[in-house]
Amino acid sequence: MRAVAFDIFGGELDVRELPDPSPAPHGAIIRVEATGLCRSDWHAWQGHDPDIRVLPHVPGHELAGVVEAVGSDVRGWLPGARVTVPFVCACGSCTACAAGEQQVCERQTQPGFTHWGSYAELVAIDHADVNLIPLPEDMSYVTAAGLGCRFATAFRAVSQVGRVAPGEWVAVHGCGGVGLSAIMIASAAGARVVAVDISTDALHLAEEAGATHFVDGSAGDAAAQVRELTRGGAHTSIDALGSPQTCAASVESLRRRGRHVQVGLLPGGATPVPMDRVVALELRLLGSHGMAAHAYPPMMEMIRAGLLHPDQLVTRTIGLADAGKALMAIGSVPGVTMITPPYPR
Repeated sequence: MRAVAFDIFGGELDVRELPDPSPAPHGAIIRVEATGLCRSDWHAWQGHDPDIRVLPHVPGHELAGVVEAVGSDVRGWLPGARVTVPFVCACGSCTACAAGEQQVCERQTQPGFTHWGSYAELVAIDHADVNLIPLPEDMSYVTAAGLGCRFATAFRAVSQVGRVAPGEWVAVHGCGGVGLSAIMIASAAGARVVAVDISTDALHLAEEAGATHFVDGSAGDAAAQVRELTRGGAHTSIDALGSPQTCAASVESLRRRGRHVQVGLLPGGATPVPMDRVVALELRLLGSHGMAAHAYPPMMEMIRAGLLHPDQLVTRTIGLADAGKALMAIGSVPGVTMITPPYPR
């Protein structure tokens, strides 16, 4: 198969021929029709993820495509099915999975991290009966690929972890793919959304996604601006980027008894959090890590009903040959970038 791979962390990313994967007895092989360019893939390439121990490595973890082959133990799927997957692939049998919390599975695997990912023609997915999600015939692969990480993660962060309610104030720090998704979902839930970013282009996309108030993060104290706009602070604030600065600003943006939701991955090292404010205002600090496959139907129904439009967040589509350069420059193009096959079928 053709795939984008790197031999050293932070080194060159190039397209090369690599061996085709084979399905585990419980797994499946997916022929990739679209895969997203995500900041988490950048962290993988930089060596920030301890799950990547063997090089060369193929990044990519949000994908949609067609089942190419299934293992001998798979019962619910046949080749030819149109599917997507959550980026956290659960085992289906640990204590967390038994409780329905597959997004924090104790034996989870993640394409692009625990094994080769989806910047490739083919990708292996474990425990297919637990993790594959059928696609509606009228949903494009590009739209579906954007659900597996950013949009589904934002959906759970807003609706289930942040418990955003109509009329509440929501601040979203970082208007990349996750942030724009969170803005769209919170707006659809009836919240008033403040978008925070240092890019005017990103803030413009945030307005299109449903934000009604805007803060230029490069112009002074972003948290103070959010507190002023919301007359005391947001009910829920989401760090969708993942940096010490955005994490602290998100916590400081909250009103009394507000909820901070950390979605963006933070690199190693110290992350100062104003814990005095957490204690004094009884703030809640929450993490949100993807969404289990069984939890997709409400999100899919909102998309089908026209309440959510994840396709509108895609601003660029590129081929596999351009994926390496695009990953190196991630963040320079607002919105969501999708990689689609450059080869004939």
